[in-house]
Amino acid sequence: MNSIIFSILSIYVFILMGYLAKRSFKEQIDDKTITLLNVYFLQVFLTFWGLLLHPIDITLFYAPAIYLVIVIVVLLISALFASKLFSRKKEYSIAMVAAIIGNTGNLGIPLNIAIFGEASIPYTTIINLMNVFVVYTIGVYFYSRGNFDVKTSLKNIVKLPILWAAMLAIFLSLYGYRPSKTIMNMLMMGAYASMTMQLFLFGIYLYGTKIKEINKRLISWVMAFKFILLPLVAFFLLDFLHNPKLVQKLLLLKHEEL
Repeated sequence: MNSIIFSILSIYVFILMGYLAKRSFKEQIDDKTITLLNVYFLQVFLTFWGLLLHPIDITLFYAPAIYLVIVIVVLLISALFASKLFSRKKEYSIAMVAAIIGNTGNLGIPLNIAIFGEASIPYTTIINLMNVFVVYTIGVYFYSRGNFDVKTSLKNIVKLPILWAAMLAIFLSLYGYRPSKTIMNMLMMGAYASMTMQLFLFGIYLYGTKIKEINKRLISWVMAFKFILLPLVAFFLLDFLHNPKLVQKLLLLKHEEL
């Protein structure tokens, strides 16, 4: 138990480092450059490592499918009330999207490794891919306030290297490819570099958050959905479907990540 607690606390060390770095060097820290390096290069290593770590079976694909169902159910519930509570289009868009999109990359993967170990990595990797799909479709639709270009959104998804890395890794795993220890060590180095950079970025973004500018009603809405409604929907759906225990625990935790 103590090892899990210390593992979780160690995650926040890197977030704190990112916050302090941005606070100390301000504009000298270019978060956009760090994001591009992570998304287009290091996350490729993370995706390969996550999906090649263990042989893939059909249960791996249950997790993202159930994740998507939970998101859609909660989105429909949100649509019934958000328009009545938030008259401004920007606030309505945030209320619809922020409550359902989890921080599966920045905190999700490191947090699940800390709690469930490396057995969780293939699941968290593919759930993260589904979250990316949700962001570039549902997220883009609401943030664009209805001016949704399906073609442009799909082009942006196709341009993401992690999509192609995931497809290739799944193909190789299904056909029995097992990387050597040397290759897995290389992938692991890139994967942990990606996770560390993601935590660092999270700290950088936290520095840019102005507490006084936060809408209290909006933040209460998002918190209620993330920590009450989403877990409840996930719990009842997972209990009904009788999935493997690890998948259930991962999905429940995923929907409570900021």
